[in-house]
This record gives sequence, C-alpha cells and structure tokens, in this order.
Amino acid sequence: MAQDAVTADPNRYAVELENDDVRVLRIKYGPGEKSVMHGHPRSLGVALTDVHVRFTSPDGSTEEARFNAGDAAWFPETEHLPENLGDQPLEMIFVEFKG
Repeated sequence: MAQDAVTADPNRYAVELENDDVRVLRIKYGPGEKSVMHGHPRSLGVALTDVHVRFTSPDGSTEEARFNAGDAAWFPETEHLPENLGDQPLEMIFVEFKG
C-alpha cells in the first residue's frame, strides 16, 4: 500500500481519534488543492461540505466524485491522489477500519 495519508500529507489529514478498531481523520482541502499519492484501508467518509473531487490512481486512471454536505460513502482499500475540483474548501471526516 502507498504511504499513509497523515504521514504523506499532514497539512490536510489530521487524526481526531484512534483506537484498536478505527482511526478517525479530519480531511481539509482548499479550493483547487491537490494532495500526493497515499493509501487508506477500508473507510467510511462523511462530507462536512459539498465535495467535488478527482481521484487519480497509481496507474494514472482518474475518477470524479461528488457528495453533498452530510452524505456518507463507503470506500474500499485504496491508493489515490485526491484533488479538490471545487471552488470552496472541502472538509470530510474519514473513519478508517483496522483489521
């Protein structure tokens, strides 16, 4: 798996809570900001703002996603480089499942 998100991009990924079962991240991107390639285990994301994001995979393929504030989404284990395509800040809570 690619580098851990918090290690790879600590300016955008912060640990809010961690225990033996989960790690909860707060994710913040400014308008148009792009991260670096990193990975996540199986996760549940909750959008705190409206989100329009592009995910670039290690093989160069891309996928865009949109979420409204309050939406929840399931994410399988993944490696990606996210980019906020919106003109507003993006904020999410991301619950990463361990084991």
